Amino acid sequence: MISGKNIFKRYDTVEVLKGVNLEVHKGEVVSIVGPSGSGKSTLLHILGTLDNADAGEIRMNEINVHSLKGKKLAAFRNQHIGFVFQFHHLLPEFTALENVCIPGWLAGKKKNEVKKEAEKLLTLLNLSARKENKPNQLSGGEQQRVAVARALINQPDIIFADEPTGNLDSASAKELHQLFFDLREKFQQTFLIVTHNEELAQLSDRVLHMKDGKIV
Repeated sequence: MISGKNIFKRYDTVEVLKGVNLEVHKGEVVSIVGPSGSGKSTLLHILGTLDNADAGEIRMNEINVHSLKGKKLAAFRNQHIGFVFQFHHLLPEFTALENVCIPGWLAGKKKNEVKKEAEKLLTLLNLSARKENKPNQLSGGEQQRVAVARALINQPDIIFADEPTGNLDSASAKELHQLFFDLREKFQQTFLIVTHNEELAQLSDRVLHMKDGKIV
């Protein structure tokens, strides 16, 4: 479903990725673990088209992703990729429902249809009673579930999650872990997760270990 071949990335004099190869198949939950500075988040951001590799090839459903530029790349990212970050990046002036809707509206879908889908997702994630609340009225766990709903709104092929439980208490982290696997069962959703959380990593279908810019 997604593959990266021989990915290199350097920042100034620091070689962060040193020829990384990986594949993730549809419906898999794969975790990437490793010490700080090993290149995990850099790899995730490159696979998710948020950053560019210096060399290498990334293909998603046989499309050479980094051959896309500008608006075509932005449209591809919006339609095929969802993101969940450690800090939820919800827009504070919008309600939970509006935050979930935004990627759908940006994709040019009908406003009311997007809203209905967003309401379904919030109900699925036990947030229907909180849909009119703004982010500062939600707990950390609730904010992260809103972020997950936002990532799902365009029915992406894959969700990239960068330390998704890093800012949550242990109870909220466990709920989020379970949510990822529930979504995999319900939607055959694919996840690639960078995490320091050993419990989440061990629940995954596969764990990839990174060290010094390589998968070992």
